Amino acid sequence: MITKDQVLHALSHVEDPDLKKDLVTLNMIKNVEITPSKICFDVVLTTPACPMKAHIEHACRNAIALFVDKEIAVEINMTSNVVGSKNSQLPNIKNIILVASGKGGVGKSTVAANLALALHIQGAKTGLIDADIYGPSLPIMFGLEDARPKASKTADGKTKIEPIVKYGLKLLSIGFFTDPNQPIPWRGPMVSTAVKQLFNDADWGELDYLVVDLPPGTGDVHITVAQGFPISGVVVVTTPQNVALSDAVKGIGMFLMDSINIPLLGVVENMAYFTPAELPTHKYYIFGKGGGKRLAERFETPFLGEIPLVKSISDSGDSGLPVVMDEDNPMREAFLEIAGRVAQQLAINQAVV
Repeated sequence: MITKDQVLHALSHVEDPDLKKDLVTLNMIKNVEITPSKICFDVVLTTPACPMKAHIEHACRNAIALFVDKEIAVEINMTSNVVGSKNSQLPNIKNIILVASGKGGVGKSTVAANLALALHIQGAKTGLIDADIYGPSLPIMFGLEDARPKASKTADGKTKIEPIVKYGLKLLSIGFFTDPNQPIPWRGPMVSTAVKQLFNDADWGELDYLVVDLPPGTGDVHITVAQGFPISGVVVVTTPQNVALSDAVKGIGMFLMDSINIPLLGVVENMAYFTPAELPTHKYYIFGKGGGKRLAERFETPFLGEIPLVKSISDSGDSGLPVVMDEDNPMREAFLEIAGRVAQQLAINQAVV
């Protein structure tokens, strides 16, 4: 009869590629059940968006075959328990991810929306805040121009804003509370108060990830969010051109200041190249080449991926159906991969802490 100790011994030879320790030491093996014909167990990953999920499962099967019995059936349940920072201010939100850019027009909001949806699609409980106070675009990108959040009473008698739910994602934007045809001429204190309310006065429930789409640049919103909430990390979006890179350097410098000190999760290069539909093997580097990779190397942070200049991405935002929701769009996979790398880096950072 095969024993549990034999199974655990076999799985102790399987290493998590990111955390550099074996699954048994990391306490990632749960609910081992053994019958004469089958071995069943759970592998508890640090995120449902783990890009190494298939690799780990394959390695577990090989370990059982090599160290236990190559003929026995193996049933593996790949599950997850997202790691997060413990905080008293927002105890139900495990990770807050900022999406930032040095300048406008680089596709930051597109990346933020598709990143949040990609995390949700892969099984994580996810929310999205549109903190771009002066130019909120989330209502258009999700087809929610007329949406107005409701308020409800919580169990402790407090009044909370109910986020709008679209495609399974919890959403809040200052655009839900203002006239889209009117400018928002707010000074710093008013901006800071409004942003804090999107975090503190909303009933977010239990979230693995809360993605925050920041305004471009380095201003009041950035300082308010960075110093006022427990931020897990920031994703920086840039285009390859030198002007965008120069501004991105300033933005990264702000997050690395001693008074802010937010970990960089990596760099996304948007509008990296253009491929005409009639020439699918050709890449035209309209705005330069490799700028995002060089930026990542300069700050020793992961290069999360590149997004080409494709009309279907902008069209999807205008239509209210972000591209990652279109299973027939080849760009969907690019955002799913970026989301996996972001979740992966968060898990690595948490393990180091």
